[in-house]
Amino acid sequence: MTEIDAKIDALVPAWLTLPDIAEQFGVEVTRVRQLVKEGQLIAVRRGENRALHVPAAFIDGDKVVKGLTGTLTLLRDDGFTDEEMIEWLFTPDPTLPGTPAQALSENRGTEVKRRAQALAV
Repeated sequence: MTEIDAKIDALVPAWLTLPDIAEQFGVEVTRVRQLVKEGQLIAVRRGENRALHVPAAFIDGDKVVKGLTGTLTLLRDDGFTDEEMIEWLFTPDPTLPGTPAQALSENRGTEVKRRAQALAV
C-alpha cells in the first residue's frame, strides 16, 4: 500500500475508500483490509489525508470484479508493483478495446489474462 503519483491518479476515473467498500459488501472494514492484504484488491494512499483507496472499477456491487484477483496474481508474478498494475489496468488498449479494467468489468477477463500472461514472455 503506497502513495501513487498524479499520472496514475489521473488514469483512474473513480475511487472508493475501504469503509465505502465495507458498506457495499456488508462486512467490517477489517475484512476489506484482509482482501487487500491477500492481494485480491489493490489499495493505495491518496488525497489530503492519505487514506487508503481502491479503484471503483474493481468493485461490482457487493463483490470484487470477476477475474481481477487472478489478473493481479499474474501481474505480481510478472514483477509488477501495485502502481504499475493500476497503470496497466487503466491504460487504454486498442486491441481490447478500452482498458483492461473496463474489459474485466464487462466479463472479458480471459482476454485480459491472456495479455497479462504475454507480458511475462
